[in-house]
Order: sequence, then structure tokens, then C-alpha cells
Amino acid sequence: MIKAKKSLGQNFLVDRRVARRIVDAVSPQPRDLIIEIGPGRGALTGLLADRAGLLVAVEIDSRLAGELRDKVTGERVTIIEADALKIDWAELIERAAVALQRPGNPDESTPRARVVANLPYYISTPIIERLIEARRSIMDMTLMLQSEVVDRITSEPGGRQYGYLSVYVQLYCEARKLFEVKPSAFRPAPKVRSAVVRLAVRDRLPIEAADEAEFLRVVRVAFAQRRKTISNNLKAAASSLRFACPIEAALERAGIAPTRRAETLSLAEFDALYDALCVMRDA
Repeated sequence: MIKAKKSLGQNFLVDRRVARRIVDAVSPQPRDLIIEIGPGRGALTGLLADRAGLLVAVEIDSRLAGELRDKVTGERVTIIEADALKIDWAELIERAAVALQRPGNPDESTPRARVVANLPYYISTPIIERLIEARRSIMDMTLMLQSEVVDRITSEPGGRQYGYLSVYVQLYCEARKLFEVKPSAFRPAPKVRSAVVRLAVRDRLPIEAADEAEFLRVVRVAFAQRRKTISNNLKAAASSLRFACPIEAALERAGIAPTRRAETLSLAEFDALYDALCVMRDA
């Protein structure tokens, strides 16, 4: 029996009903390329392999990677021992997608990947960021995360959990919480509840920002200190944002009261604010 390593944040899924529910939610098809991150002891791996066109499982722990190679076999399964935070996801997915294309049909469009993961809580946000960077190669992600993180990702404006992560993920994905998972579904049982979320990558962004990175810097600054108004947060970081215009004037142009806090602004309102800052800077 392989024991979980605390240093890797390992909590192995052992509830077969939960495993089937997750795989049914993904609903892998014969044409799908499934990328599983953190397969652990393989609670999902075999179920995914049975239904997917090709499964690539990425596991950092050499003990578990070796066990999986013995447990889940076949031409349509590849086990990779690697750190998910260091992988070039776009390159890996491109190579795997080419392998999935049917022989004799070179004109067939290359499929995008579908990611499934039970992520260690302490690295969930950076991995989500890495996957979103590779979003052009990904169709959707079904992720098991700490319930609090899922609530942050799916929160609407005005909610207590709504923040930069909410805006960042919802800019690129349609996020939907699927269901919660009790600690008893894992060994060892974590001290917090988990939840499964689906992130469907958007084909088109819901904003018109010319510079996405600059737009996100504005959003991050707006949330810098949650108790402060959006006007005060933007003023405090005006020099780093390099918008040489009065903040109050930009807020007025965007139709946003300077006394509001960032947590009350929708994605569309952040877009209007960014547009106003750009127009006034260029003028």
C-alpha cells in the first residue's frame, strides 16, 4: 500500500461512487483526448481510459506513476512522470492530439484536450493559471478543488468570495460548480470539503480589451485592498498602471461611482473602466 505524502498534498480518492460521478460528468467520447493531472492511485484513470480516445495521465510521484503503469495498460493510455507546474501544456497536448488523429485522415481537425484533475489544494490556483495560458489547446476542464476555491471561481459580483480569481477565470471560461465531495471520500481524509467544477473554455472573450494582460493588471489593482473603494485602490497604484489621467474622470466616463468596491463590479463594468482609462490616456 502506497502511503500519501504530505509534502505533495496527496489525498487519494477512494469512493467509487464519487469517481463514477466525476467520469459521468466528464462523459468522455471516443474522439476525446483526456489529460488527467494528479491521477494518484488511479480512481479515475481506468474509468476515463475505458471511454476516451486517448488518455494521458501526469503524475509527479514516481511510486504512483509506476503503480499506474502496471494497473492501467493499453495503447490508448500514456503515463507521464512530471511536475504539472513545469510542463509545457500546449506542446504536450499538441503531440498527444496528433497521436489521436485517425490514420489515413491527415486533414481531420486536431482535437482539443479535455482536462480532468484532482488537484492538491496548495497548487490548484497556479495550475489553473498554467492551463488557462494553454487554453487554445483545451476544450474544458473538470477539476476537483477545495470547495472554497470553487466558490471563489464561480462567485458572482457582490458575493463575499468574488475577487480577482473570479474575474480571471470567468474572463476565459464559463465556470459551473457541479457538486461537493465529503472528506470521507478520500484517504487520508482532508480537513476541508472538496467540490467539482467545470471550466468550459470560451471561444470568444466577453470583453473587447486590446491588451488582456493590462486589463488584468487593472482588475488586480482594483482588488488590492478589499475594504478600500475602487477609486482609492486605483489611485494608490496609478503610477504602476501608467494611465496618466484622473481616476475619478475615468470612473465617471465608465459610469462607475468612485465609492464602489471592486467586489461589486461585473466583468462588463471592469471592461468599461479599462476602456475609459485607455481612451483618456490616448486622448
